[in-house]
Amino acid sequence: MAITDWPEDQRPRERLIKVGAAALSDAELLAVFLRTGVTGKSAVDLGREMIQHFGSLAALFSATVQEFSNIHGLGSAKYAQLQAVLELAKRAIHEELQQNSSLSSPQAVKNYLQLLIGNKEYESFAILFLDTKNRLIASEELFRGTLNHASVYPREVIKQSLLHNAASIIIAHNHPSGTCDPSDADINLTNTLKQALTLVDIRLLDHFIIASPKVFSFAEHGLI
Repeated sequence: MAITDWPEDQRPRERLIKVGAAALSDAELLAVFLRTGVTGKSAVDLGREMIQHFGSLAALFSATVQEFSNIHGLGSAKYAQLQAVLELAKRAIHEELQQNSSLSSPQAVKNYLQLLIGNKEYESFAILFLDTKNRLIASEELFRGTLNHASVYPREVIKQSLLHNAASIIIAHNHPSGTCDPSDADINLTNTLKQALTLVDIRLLDHFIIASPKVFSFAEHGLI
């Protein structure tokens, strides 16, 4: 049955307008994005198939155009639209962090980092460079590695921090494996960077581990 034949209060688009996007399931949100389904499948059915096929929204968002197009009813046009939506969301949060104090909106920081590196299939190390009022100056993916390892060089972290004239930084890396707990190496790296940055009068405010949809904060757990 097509979505247009559903009762109006059950249609994803109408429900989104009435009760807000947060009330919709992942499949319903994808249905709003897709607009139409394919023969024998509603847009909600197709959205549900997309999630089942990739296993998670994070995997769906990080899929290549070839992988995305393997699902009947999807193609390069829908892929381009989805990537545009993701980039717009990333830029909107980036603007929020630039215009407001990052520390007053920790959830915005987490959301931004999830968009920045949460969907990577390889381990990525990123830095948010902040000014004296904790506003975002810039963000960079500084190092990238294999599925479960990225080499991080403190000298390069300090060099880039000084280049951006940062008063403080927030570092983050992802765990493509999906586990959010810090390893001994993560803790040792955090301590090493904190000590090195102190020598050049730059504060390390937090270290986030991103394993979408989970986020681990070193500061929240008293590890910084």
